[in-house]
Amino acid sequence: MPIENIPEIYFNNKKEPQDIFVYDFKMTSDVVKSKVNLSMNMFSFLQVGKKQVHFANTSIAVNNKQSLLLKKGNWLWTELLDTDAIYYCKLVFFSEKKLTDFLSKYTNDVKPYQEEEPYFVIENDDYIAAFISSLSSSTFSKHSFSDALLALKFEEIMLYLLNKYGSSFEYYLHSLISKEVSPFKNVVESNVYSNLKLEEIAFLCNMSLSTFKRHFTSEYNEAPGKWIKNKRLQKAKELLEGGELKASDIYLDMGYNNLSNFSVAFKTKFGFSPTDITN
Repeated sequence: MPIENIPEIYFNNKKEPQDIFVYDFKMTSDVVKSKVNLSMNMFSFLQVGKKQVHFANTSIAVNNKQSLLLKKGNWLWTELLDTDAIYYCKLVFFSEKKLTDFLSKYTNDVKPYQEEEPYFVIENDDYIAAFISSLSSSTFSKHSFSDALLALKFEEIMLYLLNKYGSSFEYYLHSLISKEVSPFKNVVESNVYSNLKLEEIAFLCNMSLSTFKRHFTSEYNEAPGKWIKNKRLQKAKELLEGGELKASDIYLDMGYNNLSNFSVAFKTKFGFSPTDITN
């Protein structure tokens, strides 16, 4: 899975990076999973379809009743069709300079708020729907006052969201200019019980797979594949012992592609099969 540098892949060959950039994204494939290097903070105004994003420490899924403000960084995201045979969203990217200018102009001089999650969920309403409808990359690219229009549209949505969400949104905006990076162990241990593969966790750590393996072995004194496998199997055993779940309910979440492989791995580790617990 290649890494997509966004929004750079949306720029025309002769187009210079902008402080604010709008892109209309459409997709007709059933599911697209992407490794994304997001170099600018981004609004994702989802109109048709569903979107799931894996971050270093958490994940979020939204439908077309919600939009996302995403912090720049290395993320994994999955875009899915809904009942319609299309996925459609409008993306608005903005630079840190533009954000800093806005905060200086309209907000209090607060200290950067350390937000645990690199996203902010926006509940769409009639005003936001109208705002989304007013966005079009073709309009802004052809208009002689496009830069001025974009600046006004950016301030419009930011001011509306400040009014809608108050201090929680203001603090989140300040957190976007923080340079802190999640520690290696925090990233690893936040994804132990996910179904992400090693290379996907390595990507979230901003490392190649080989570098990730070396770093992991140095930190944990054990190969990552074995360590994560044992952690997930132990978690699976605890879930099965709870009595509410069966192996068929959890094998995908534990990183296994089929029930048979999960059952074999489980029996190899514990000496008995998952069904011995649930029967």
